Amino acid sequence: MKDVTKSEGMTEWLIEAIVSGKFASGSKISEPELSRELGVSRGPLREAMMRLEAMGLVERIPHVGARVVAISAAQLSDIYAVREALEGMAIRQACTHITARELDALKHLLHRHQQHIDDVDGATYFHQQGDFDFHYRIIQASRNNKLISLLCDELYHLVRMYRTQSTRTQSRPERALNEHVQIFNALEERDAELAEMLMRRHIRRSGELAAQQLNSDREKAS
Repeated sequence: MKDVTKSEGMTEWLIEAIVSGKFASGSKISEPELSRELGVSRGPLREAMMRLEAMGLVERIPHVGARVVAISAAQLSDIYAVREALEGMAIRQACTHITARELDALKHLLHRHQQHIDDVDGATYFHQQGDFDFHYRIIQASRNNKLISLLCDELYHLVRMYRTQSTRTQSRPERALNEHVQIFNALEERDAELAEMLMRRHIRRSGELAAQQLNSDREKAS
């Protein structure tokens, strides 16, 4: 991690603190308290908080202050709709730009994911990182800096936060991995039409599962 006393390092620290649940969804973040706890000056911390606000991870409420966002069903639906469109575009461009070395690395990643699922008897899919790494690498391979910024610097932190803080009783690791393998095969063949269709369908199904899980979590909490 970068030096946490600088705004860039503080931004990274705060992102991971929110994603991991150190700062739970809806919880208040007191800048004076955090400044004292970490021994950092208010300037870099304020800059970092502004970055998180721009990413949609933090919101400012009048007379309350800064707090971690609580993702609603409507917001989750919007996030996955945007992901479906943008990642469909990303993999289409990746079919043109991905290198043989990147394809080999992606194949190796899928082998590791299968081994992990076998080792834990299908209990998880690397929880937050397994699925994320697969999509992240494909987005990077699109070579489209705007897509990379929108997906990797903004939307994915919200998705990771939701995944980590969800109870995740509904899991489909084998199905998710099988869909990743199908997507990879289309990418390896550089079949842009098929790759985009498979990616969009995969994300749409993930969004439906996320919505079901969110509703289940809220029913249990009520």
